[in-house]
Amino acid sequence: MAPREAGPGKVKTMVKNFEDLQQVGKENVDATLKSFGALTKGAQAIAVEVADYSKKSFEDSSAALEKMFGVKSLDKALEVQTEFAKSAYEGFVAKASKLGELYADLAKESYKPFEAMLAKAK
Repeated sequence: MAPREAGPGKVKTMVKNFEDLQQVGKENVDATLKSFGALTKGAQAIAVEVADYSKKSFEDSSAALEKMFGVKSLDKALEVQTEFAKSAYEGFVAKASKLGELYADLAKESYKPFEAMLAKAK
């Protein structure tokens, strides 16, 4: 059997398909880079929040410990401890809510570049 030669129409179709494939590859790389940029930015914001919370928590714990060393009665010690526990809990809940928002934003922002590609695929 003799090999068939490709006609001019087939060559144009192959070139067009190759160009389309190159364009899709370029779009995939662009979307991935944008997603990675959003991921990096979000992770950095989360790291800053965690570091700030850790620093504040340490400072608050140190201040509470200093107060504890200065008390003269058990009632006052319980008051200082209760005050510290309440403020530590409120601070933790506030920071946990903030971190939850940051993680949600991170997911949304890192997914955005792929939304357009998925819309095209439909």
